[in-house]
Amino acid sequence: MSQAVGIIADIVGSREMADRAAAQRAIAEVFAEAETAVPPVRAAWATVGDEFQVVVESWQDALRVILRVQVLLPDEIQLRYGIGAGEIRTIEEGESGPIQDGAAWLHARAAIEDVEGRQQRRDEVLTGFRCDDIDLVAAVNAQLVVRDHVVARMKARERRLLAALLFGSTQQEAAQAERISQAAVSQALHRSGAMALLEADDMLAVSSDAEGPKEGF
Repeated sequence: MSQAVGIIADIVGSREMADRAAAQRAIAEVFAEAETAVPPVRAAWATVGDEFQVVVESWQDALRVILRVQVLLPDEIQLRYGIGAGEIRTIEEGESGPIQDGAAWLHARAAIEDVEGRQQRRDEVLTGFRCDDIDLVAAVNAQLVVRDHVVARMKARERRLLAALLFGSTQQEAAQAERISQAAVSQALHRSGAMALLEADDMLAVSSDAEGPKEGF
C-alpha cells in the first residue's frame, strides 16, 4: 500500500441520458485531455455504475484535474466528484482497469455522499474531499464550495476561455480562437471569476510540487 489520492467521478442523471455510451466516451476523452496538463498516477478508467476513477499524487493535483474536466465537459454532461486521500492498494488488474481498495477509496466514496447531501441545499456543489485530517477537509471543502459556485455560473464562452488558459494559451491566443479582442477576454476572465480560479490553480501547482512525488504502487 502507498499514500495517494483517489478520485471517483459519478455521472449525474445517467439514467435519463439518451446515449450513455456516448457520454462515457466523451468523459473519457475529457479526462485524457485534462491529464495532459496534470499527469496522474493512474489515468482515468471506467468502472461499474457509470463511474470513473483516477489516482493522482496529491489533493492539489485532484483539484487541478477536476477543474479542467469541469470546464471541458459538454453542457449536457455533469459529473459529481469525490476525492479521498489515504492508502491505496491494487488487488489485481481487471479488464477495464485496476481493482483497488484502501482508505483513499473509502474517503472518496464518503465525499461523494457528502456532496449528495449538500446538493439538497446548493445544487451547484459537485465536489467533495475527505481524508483523516479534519482541518484539511474543512479547508479544502470550503474552497470547493466556492469554486463549484463560480464554475456553475460561467457562460459557455467564459468556460472556454478559462479552459484555454488552464492549458497554457495566452489571452491573445484565446482571443483569436474566439474571434474577439484581448480586452474582451480580459474583461470576461475578471467578470466571471476565472482569473481567481487561474491564480488558485497556480498556487495549487506550486504547493503540490513543494510536497514532492509520492511513493509509487
